Amino acid sequence: MNKQTTSTILIASVLIIVAAMSRVLLYPHNFSPIIGMAIFAGASIKNKRLAFALPILAMFLSDVLFEVFNIAPGFWGWGQLVSYGILALITVIAFTMKKVSVLKIAGYSVGSSLLFFLLSNSAFFVIDNPIYHLYAQNFNGYIATLVAGIPFLKTSLVADLVYSGVLFGAYYLIQNYIISTKKVTA
Repeated sequence: MNKQTTSTILIASVLIIVAAMSRVLLYPHNFSPIIGMAIFAGASIKNKRLAFALPILAMFLSDVLFEVFNIAPGFWGWGQLVSYGILALITVIAFTMKKVSVLKIAGYSVGSSLLFFLLSNSAFFVIDNPIYHLYAQNFNGYIATLVAGIPFLKTSLVADLVYSGVLFGAYYLIQNYIISTKKVTA
């Protein structure tokens, strides 16, 4: 297995951290980089531990900033742990992207958005709904939970496509035009 250079790992790390900070800056518009970060890390970072750690730590950092600056509740309950787990799952799924292409990035992004939508809304229904009592605890209540999440899904699909494209695109440009130019001129 070939190793990544320190500079490519550093570039990927900086891109993920910057994306996480945009989550805080763009709140409350739900234009979130979270899924794009997980796909990018899983597909681009060869060190699997680091691929898991970066998006989860970046999400945690943005959650801390939400809490510290009183922007929104950064930590809101057990259902949030499910979101971290889904993020890890999406990273695992992105490990299967062997050859990066625009079509694959778009496919993984849309698929991950749908997966996150289904799992996070299901987790809300099972974990948080019994506490908040927003929906009936039956099949109709579950469907109502999913329907209520559709407006968020629309924004998430766009955000996930944009952030996946920006992260992969910036990484490609930096690697192929900035780093390779320095090697040629050195």
